[in-house]
Amino acid sequence: MTTRFLGRTGIPVPPLCFGGNVFGWTVDAAASHALLDRMVDAGLTFIDTADVYSAWVPGNRGGESETILGDWLAGRKRRADVTIATKVGHEMGPGMKGLKPAYVRSAIEASLRRLRTDHVDLYQSHVDDADTPIADTLAVYADLIREGKVRAIGASNHGAARLREALDVAAREGLPRYETLQPHFNLYNRSDYEGPLEDLCRAEGLGVITYWSLARGFLTGKYRSEADLSKSPRGKGVAPFLDDRGFRVLAALDAVAAEKGATQGQVALAWLMARPGITAPIASATTPAQLDELIGAMRLELDAATIARLDAAGATG
Repeated sequence: MTTRFLGRTGIPVPPLCFGGNVFGWTVDAAASHALLDRMVDAGLTFIDTADVYSAWVPGNRGGESETILGDWLAGRKRRADVTIATKVGHEMGPGMKGLKPAYVRSAIEASLRRLRTDHVDLYQSHVDDADTPIADTLAVYADLIREGKVRAIGASNHGAARLREALDVAAREGLPRYETLQPHFNLYNRSDYEGPLEDLCRAEGLGVITYWSLARGFLTGKYRSEADLSKSPRGKGVAPFLDDRGFRVLAALDAVAAEKGATQGQVALAWLMARPGITAPIASATTPAQLDELIGAMRLELDAATIARLDAAGATG
């Protein structure tokens, strides 16, 4: 399988990243471990999680995803076989949020305990923190890199102006820079990334790891009417996509999938993987069949004409 590098880090990853937000949410520990066995054996070895996953589930506190992944790592002894990305910054409890140095240090120690490892490969600022000087955050990241607890750092949910500022601060102060960006981007949702943010990432050589790559499952073709929204816990978030442009996107995905002998979801992921500057879209699975679909997407290649058709279908404005 062809691998790509996370920005300028030299860390190789497959062209698709597994979203670990489902661990402890829509997939229990036993099923999560079975999925991990299957995906890693198939070469899908890049896993994204966060300390806050999955605090939104009734009865959860956050950290469930990291704990399930950590138990698998310890039980299977396969830490060297995977690349782990996690995040810090979203609220985990009273006074437990943001990117202040003291909190970042306590948060990485908690993540390492849950993951049952001595380091993470990519540590990401989950959300921007306008109340903390960027240099302070980058300085604590520098300490963690020197201590071997973090290999590289990235940003998530940062706009072009703040990401530019962070890159400039890193260069000026001799601090580690964000090597990756995790933005919201897919064939339907394009405005947050296309334009200045995409231009900046490509100019600076950042590795881009897109989230909601399948638009909460809409781009799999699973949701085609209001009646379909009850099919999963994520269904209610799909309602805004049921518009003229959404149906145009689905029609294009249907046509290309039929031509390629693929699924709509595979085509949507292949469109992302083919876009210059994108290292690996993030996608999740809750069943072996869904996981096999993701694995198959890594082998699907789209020609320029097909990419142009999909571009046109999902274009805004």
